[in-house]
Amino acid sequence: MKFTSNKKWWWLIIIVAIVSVNYLASIFHERLDLTNEKRFTISNPVKKILGTINQKMEIYIFLRGDIPAGFKKLSVSAQEMLQEFQEYSNGNIHYKVISADEKIPGTEKTYGDTLSSLGLVPINLKVQLKEGEQSQYIYPAAIVSYQNKLQPVNLYSGSNNVITPPELNSAEALLEFDFANGIEKIINHNKPLVAYAVGNGEPTGPDTYDLVENVLKKNYHLFIMDLAKEPVVPDTFKLLIIVKPTLTFTTAEKLKIDQYVMHGGKLLCFIDRLNAEVDSLQLKNQVIAYDRNLQLEDLFFKYGIRINPDLLMDLQCDFLPFSVNGKDQFQFLHWNYFPLFESKQNSVITKNLGLVEGKFVNTIDTVNAPGIKKTILLSSSSNSRSIETPALISGAENRNAPVDAAFNRKDLIAGVLLQGKFTSLFKNRVSRQQMDSLDFYGSPFRSENIEDNKMIIVSDGDIVLNGTYKEQLLPMGVNPYTVGTQYEYQFANRQFVDNCIEYLVNNAGLAEAKSKDYKLRLLDPKKTSGQRGFWELLNLVLPVFLIIIFGFVYQWLRKRKYAVSDLKSD
Repeated sequence: MKFTSNKKWWWLIIIVAIVSVNYLASIFHERLDLTNEKRFTISNPVKKILGTINQKMEIYIFLRGDIPAGFKKLSVSAQEMLQEFQEYSNGNIHYKVISADEKIPGTEKTYGDTLSSLGLVPINLKVQLKEGEQSQYIYPAAIVSYQNKLQPVNLYSGSNNVITPPELNSAEALLEFDFANGIEKIINHNKPLVAYAVGNGEPTGPDTYDLVENVLKKNYHLFIMDLAKEPVVPDTFKLLIIVKPTLTFTTAEKLKIDQYVMHGGKLLCFIDRLNAEVDSLQLKNQVIAYDRNLQLEDLFFKYGIRINPDLLMDLQCDFLPFSVNGKDQFQFLHWNYFPLFESKQNSVITKNLGLVEGKFVNTIDTVNAPGIKKTILLSSSSNSRSIETPALISGAENRNAPVDAAFNRKDLIAGVLLQGKFTSLFKNRVSRQQMDSLDFYGSPFRSENIEDNKMIIVSDGDIVLNGTYKEQLLPMGVNPYTVGTQYEYQFANRQFVDNCIEYLVNNAGLAEAKSKDYKLRLLDPKKTSGQRGFWELLNLVLPVFLIIIFGFVYQWLRKRKYAVSDLKSD
């Protein structure tokens, strides 16, 4: 009788324990991250951002339905990431996975239509069905909804028709940063103030549409500034952007830029030192590249770099159509003046970044500047060269294949991140009148930075510009001469520009989240081939053997326990 009573209480205790453990697990969530790269550990800056969410936030992930296995895995990883976010946001984050093909309730439009209007571009995959090859559009994206505002989040930056495991792995590594960045933007009511410099021939027309509308205006307050008309560049601007100037900078204008930097302002420059345009090449089949005489050489030299008066040529390059018979028959050939820069993975700016396309790019040399750290962001492949100016560029060059032996240089620099305490170009050179003028406008002259500053210089202005095709504006990074052909491709120019601005402006410390790297640990094919039989046998036999051993031990313990109990009762 005593044994029966104890047995009933024992099962009751087990049931109560199971219910209690499940209840506590539903409230408290914790996991141990044993990975080397800490892929399951949320970085501290992201935790701080999530802790500021005080209202319900909805996040919609558009990775559902009949999609490739790689994107299904990306969807699962995104859900796991948002589950972690939910914990640190005190339960204010809620997420849902839906299909972009679903109709929005109460309308005839699909979610895909809304995503397109928000600037999210689908991936066109070719799939093989019974009736032949079909196109499948996938939106690897999410939307954050908070306080009646929407913020798109791109979960995959590639645009290949063939998706590779390394690209998906890179997208998975960036999930924490992508979601945290989108959340930070939507909860931050004060958008940073960014200035776009004009007055020195900088483009302001349709070729800046993608930069202005899809990068600057979406995330920042944009101000168009004429350097010649403004007495100083106020330090209220978080960033000053100079894109492809064509006219000479005066000493007064350079002083304004210099003092803006000395007061802690960030500088982002996309400079074409030479005048070489593809339009002229299409009209005359040749163009002479010559120096624009911008007079920025001394300023950049003081900061630690020199843009050379030459052109970078690379065997890793984009295509252009060339006349075969001199009339109307065209053939797409590699054009060495349109280099494709591959990410060196040495900075959070270029982390998991695809190819960046340049057009008539100059090379950059780094020079001695005390206290300045230089990080190369863009550089050529191992098969490149440079030609000095004045240079005659002719379409006839591609009638014969390039001599590979001439392309014997590597890592020619085209983009540099400079960080440290910069020294003014005008140290010991500024007049009393100039100093009084700066004092009058609340920007006293400084000969050097008080705190560390940073700037990015890129020796190509076309990287940030977009083309047109049949009066339709294209995204930056799309070659208008290859649209509608098998060579059409959207390079990572927009992502590179966005990353540069984000790095210079963002003070949330999200670079820590972006610096994560998920390693693809592939199996050794030699070992898998030689030891395949052993591991297959081990996987088949070991589980069965362990179950048998467990059964024997369990039966032995049971017999021993009940035999003792029976003896005591007797």
